[in-house]
Amino acid sequence: MTKAAKAPAAKQAGAVSAFNKPLTPSKELAAVIGSSPLPRTEVTKKVWEYIKKNNLQDPTNKRNINADDKLRPIFGKDQVSMFEMTKLMSGHLKG
Repeated sequence: MTKAAKAPAAKQAGAVSAFNKPLTPSKELAAVIGSSPLPRTEVTKKVWEYIKKNNLQDPTNKRNINADDKLRPIFGKDQVSMFEMTKLMSGHLKG
């Protein structure tokens, strides 16, 4: 019984480690968040801080992000949804 309880915990711990692995941002993404390797969660947090600081959420639809000169090279277009943003940022991270 205790072995069964420990197996999922061990499996989960491995997933957390991979999830928190520091990734190196591309030079385009580094212009927004800095060049230090960060876990994916911190990258997303820092990009959101940048978006809010620069008032880049679309005022009529807060789920959309309006790209400025620093975000346009990352997004590849002038506006993305917050769901697209995460996928597009992944292409600018290296393990």
